[in-house]
Amino acid sequence: MKTKPTARVEPDLLKRLASLASGAASAAGRELYHLEFRPSGSGGGLLRVFIDSPSGITLEDCERVSRRLSAELEIEDPIAGRYTLEVSSPGIERPLVTEEHFRRVDGQMAEVTTVEAIDGSRHFVGRLHAAEDGVIEISARDGRRLRVPLSGIARAHLVIEGPPFPR
Repeated sequence: MKTKPTARVEPDLLKRLASLASGAASAAGRELYHLEFRPSGSGGGLLRVFIDSPSGITLEDCERVSRRLSAELEIEDPIAGRYTLEVSSPGIERPLVTEEHFRRVDGQMAEVTTVEAIDGSRHFVGRLHAAEDGVIEISARDGRRLRVPLSGIARAHLVIEGPPFPR
């Protein structure tokens, strides 16, 4: 599981948190999908853990992983100060961070914001295609077919397809 670095978090801390969260998720028969840690100015912060499984995630799954991970964090104590732990499903409009995330949703619609402009734009909505060798391909709604390196993506998530809401 690869994590996207968040503001001023030591990479070793992220690796340790990901290892603990992965173990807790695995023990519950689930997988670690993504992890975010946002430190607060006074120590501690917010630890968000997203878990997934082919059969979906229930509230009981989240509670089970949260209890197990809380116990591990209590023992290991990797976060200085008070923090909040949130465990949830990545949801329908799940964030896309790793190449594997993009591969799993091949053919689905996504919203992608790039770090730098491509043909004058940083914001694209379109259908995902290939994801390999650190590059995703997206057919944007405006007809352009773009190849974007993962390192050039600021954020991305799935979007719900369906008829527009009536006005």
